[in-house]
Amino acid sequence: MGLPTRSETVATVARYWIEKLPPSYFSLVMATGIVSIACDLVGLDWIAKPLLLINLIAFVTLLFMTGLRVLVYPIHLVDDLRAHALGPGYFTIVAGTCVIGVQIFTLTGDADLAFGLWVFGAFLWLLITYSFFTAIIVHPTKPSLTDGISGVWLIASVATQSIAVLGTMVAFRFPDAQQFILFISLFFYFMGCMLYINIIALVFYRLTFMHLEPASFTPPYWVSMGATAIATQAGATLILHAEESRLLVELLPFLKGFTLFFWAAGTWWIPLLVALGIWTHWLRRVPVVYTPLFWGAVFPLGMYTASTYLLAKALQLDGLAWIPAITVYIALAAWGLTFLGLLRRLSRAIGAVVRVAVSAGD
Repeated sequence: MGLPTRSETVATVARYWIEKLPPSYFSLVMATGIVSIACDLVGLDWIAKPLLLINLIAFVTLLFMTGLRVLVYPIHLVDDLRAHALGPGYFTIVAGTCVIGVQIFTLTGDADLAFGLWVFGAFLWLLITYSFFTAIIVHPTKPSLTDGISGVWLIASVATQSIAVLGTMVAFRFPDAQQFILFISLFFYFMGCMLYINIIALVFYRLTFMHLEPASFTPPYWVSMGATAIATQAGATLILHAEESRLLVELLPFLKGFTLFFWAAGTWWIPLLVALGIWTHWLRRVPVVYTPLFWGAVFPLGMYTASTYLLAKALQLDGLAWIPAITVYIALAAWGLTFLGLLRRLSRAIGAVVRVAVSAGD
């Protein structure tokens, strides 16, 4: 048998990328989308619009690769979905779909496309939620809490809240169904809150009562804050649209209190997460090396910025306006550094493929 040809070599590498595609890679779309939205809210639209273009490319590419993975490697996909450590990563597809829907609506005003993404996101939520939770509940062997739970589990809450946010924003586009869509959005808001409260108790128990290796404190633990931030965004968005629904008007005092509760909870997490990051990377010398998981830390920074801006608007708390004016630059810096890490990883991978392809052709 002869050596593989150049085209066969490239095809083999492409299949490997698709087969090994991390389930949580849509966190790239989540992070880019919310940083873009945060920039637009604070008046940095000249940054927000280029980020929309980058995000559209990332979303289409990842959706295409995921679709190929479903067709070519369905067994690997199902195995990941049944794994406690990997399965929750699939919720990033839901959250990414809805976040880019909010981004498109915010920056272009295209309510029809945003509504289509909302419907698609809701369908994916139903599929992933009940496939994942059913699979792990009935699985005959289960990991310990130390090995099985991490911050990535909170993406389930984030995905649920993202449907509430996008649904509330596009409901006006369909007057005949507006009340129903707003009710569904409120329904998802409460479900997202329920998931956060259930999961964060396990995550907090894991952090406080079980041994934590420095290397195991991964960036997705920042979703402990990010999940509260998107709950704040969802609540604030519902408050800002309350006059469109009698039910929302009646629940307004509760929504205001519950939304402020989640913002306070998210704010509490920030100093602790920073301290744990210093302990991990400075005191314990764990190197900072790019992985897709770092997008899970960028997203909460952008979401905290956007949610604080909307909370201040919804509750007329003008004294909070200085916070997003500062944190937007922190989110931008985190996004830029992580994006450079991604480009570096891609350039190395493409360079390796080119070298292999050239060698195969010689």
